[in-house]
Amino acid sequence: MNDYSLKRPKTPADHVGVLIAAVMLIVVGWGGLYYLVTTQPPRVGPRWIFFVLLFIAVAGTAMPLLRYLNVRFTPLSQPLPPGGVIVRQSAWVGLFFVTCAWLQLPRSLTIPVAFFLGLALVVFEIFLRSRELSRN
Repeated sequence: MNDYSLKRPKTPADHVGVLIAAVMLIVVGWGGLYYLVTTQPPRVGPRWIFFVLLFIAVAGTAMPLLRYLNVRFTPLSQPLPPGGVIVRQSAWVGLFFVTCAWLQLPRSLTIPVAFFLGLALVVFEIFLRSRELSRN
């Protein structure tokens, strides 16, 4: 039996829940950002709401993409990662974008800073994921 004949089972229930949560986060995040940017003056209070809504919007948008990448690159001989892993990875993406937006306020975001920040988050996720896989 070759690898091409192996098929993955149906979408796990926790992945369906992740996709439903992603749709809700996308609607709340991008809708809230649109409302905030079009109606509020740029003061300190709305600035923090902007960062929260940006995190929600980016994390929700990243969830389906990260789920696709996890399903695509997980070998057929191994189980799919649980939904919590996808949520955590999308939270890293949201944290990266929010941190870059925050660093852009005083104009201290540069390409090397963004690169090393992203690299640190990727290394941390690899460490967490390898630790989870070694416990199974």
